[in-house]
Amino acid sequence: MQRFPYWRLSSFYFTYYMFVGAFVPYWGLYLKSVNFSAVEIGVLLSLFQVSRIFSPSFWGWLADRTNRRVVWIKLTALLGLLGYIGVFFGTSFVWLFFVMAALSIFTSSTLPLAEAVTMAHIEPANQPYGRIRVWGSIGFIVAVLGLGLLLDFAEIESLLWCLLLIQATLFLLSFKIPEPYVPPHHTDHLPVWKIVTRPEVLSLLIGCCLMVSAHSVYYSFFSIFLEDRGYSKTLIGILWAVGVVCEILMFVVMPKLTARFSLKQILLMSLMLAVLRFAMIGSGVTSLAILLLAQTLHAATFGSFHVASVAIVHQYFKGKHQAKGQAIYSSVGYGLGGTIGGISGGYALQYLGGETTFMLTAIYPLIGFLVVAFWLKSSHANSHVRR
Repeated sequence: MQRFPYWRLSSFYFTYYMFVGAFVPYWGLYLKSVNFSAVEIGVLLSLFQVSRIFSPSFWGWLADRTNRRVVWIKLTALLGLLGYIGVFFGTSFVWLFFVMAALSIFTSSTLPLAEAVTMAHIEPANQPYGRIRVWGSIGFIVAVLGLGLLLDFAEIESLLWCLLLIQATLFLLSFKIPEPYVPPHHTDHLPVWKIVTRPEVLSLLIGCCLMVSAHSVYYSFFSIFLEDRGYSKTLIGILWAVGVVCEILMFVVMPKLTARFSLKQILLMSLMLAVLRFAMIGSGVTSLAILLLAQTLHAATFGSFHVASVAIVHQYFKGKHQAKGQAIYSSVGYGLGGTIGGISGGYALQYLGGETTFMLTAIYPLIGFLVVAFWLKSSHANSHVRR
């Protein structure tokens, strides 16, 4: 029996989310430094979400079709690295549009493939997903705090070199991930769309789409919003880190929560706390205490929500549909949802202001709460996960 590859998977998650921690909070600041407007920044950042609508599904189909997943992780990591290098050769909107489009097509697919591989490894080993995923959060904190301190003293262009180093490391680590064994399942004969179009699956995907729409506004414009209100990059980094520290704590306690509450209950609690969180950011930006409290809610709005969603998706999509299931979850949730949030947030920030933008953002998880509450009624969502 293959030994559980804990450190190989953990180091990959650590590095992948280190890239996210360097890119998400600070890339908007880099784009602002080269004189792009809020709408232009929203369009450029939304490319990562647009690519997630179609790209993960393509690579997921290839992975399930060939019954090889790690080889495609290696390829997407390599192509993502090559695509990123283009940022060093120009700063015009058109140039960065195509560079970021190329980068996003591949980097948006690496994680869903890695999620499918991870779930395939942890299920037979009876290991909790959060034990692996927590290292991604630690990597995010290392990047967001380290770069926050660095960028208060160094030029914003130093961000480009940090991201290049992380991307190269991620590519090298992809060669350490072992290919998992995926056993056949009784749903293998079904077309994947037979599973996707089930009402309970659609309700889950819609709820995820709306939750990610809200978070896309946060990921794209939180740093810009705070900098415009006089917060230093170090303090912005600390606020980001607070959210991720709380996310880590959530990953640690998730096995106890999933044993006590159903996955549906966890989703509903996460969505309702998201309504509160984004309303607090919009109404309390002048109060550091309120912002700190809002950031602690990241434990629920991302941490518990993500773990519960991945678990339900894995229960619905088994066997030869495993990689496609995680890819569809990424495409609809992070692709479509991220696009909606990124573009709508850019226009709202430019024409309505930051406070109004984040107050309106709370509407997304509120609608998501209603969708999940009324239509997610399957045994999978109502089950408890004991680990």
